[in-house]
Amino acid sequence: MPVLFRFFMPTATALALIASISILYGGSANAATDKPAPSFGFSGDPNRPRRHFRVRDAAELDSKTAQRNYARMVDDMARGYAVSNLSVAKSYRRWKKYNIAPYLSATHGRRFVNNYANAAASAYGMHEKAGPLPEGAVLAKDSFMVADDGSMAAGPLFIMEKMAPGFNYVSGDWRYTMILPDGSIFGVTKGENSARVGFCIGCHLARERFDHLFFVPKAFRVGK
Repeated sequence: MPVLFRFFMPTATALALIASISILYGGSANAATDKPAPSFGFSGDPNRPRRHFRVRDAAELDSKTAQRNYARMVDDMARGYAVSNLSVAKSYRRWKKYNIAPYLSATHGRRFVNNYANAAASAYGMHEKAGPLPEGAVLAKDSFMVADDGSMAAGPLFIMEKMAPGFNYVSGDWRYTMILPDGSIFGVTKGENSARVGFCIGCHLARERFDHLFFVPKAFRVGK
């Protein structure tokens, strides 16, 4: 079964990854044109999206199957993210993971996600009792898609970094970064293409009383 990547903006790197990942999982070098992969995108103006597109025909998987699919893909996903040269993209897999298996995230368009946090964000494991996380706390959420027909595709890496007080009142001083599967940086709060991740701030603002944080669903929390 080929594992195909679909990217928001095609690049030479993206096309090379499509070919290499397809071959790795038993497909052909032109598999990207043989059968369309589930894609990720956004609603509205691509430079000022309102929300994630919902993955059509997303598969409902049990935890073991979701984890098995993630295990097949994660090394290649991580290599793609690392092309960004951001330290978080290169190191997040060494951090603690707070979910027992990938789970479907409605807020990320029914993609399967995992929640990682660095040492400074260790209180994240207290979930709703965590309180405000300190400056230097970083959360990373990698993502992938599985369709009902069994096809799979990598999704973005979503990053939240707690900045110094006064960085951005509306975001609760969180900086959002989205890295596409080929390592392209889609947007950074108060950085390049900041408007592209503005919808992240709007969504997380609904969780202002929890320091703008969403937590792992209870059924998937470590230790539960």
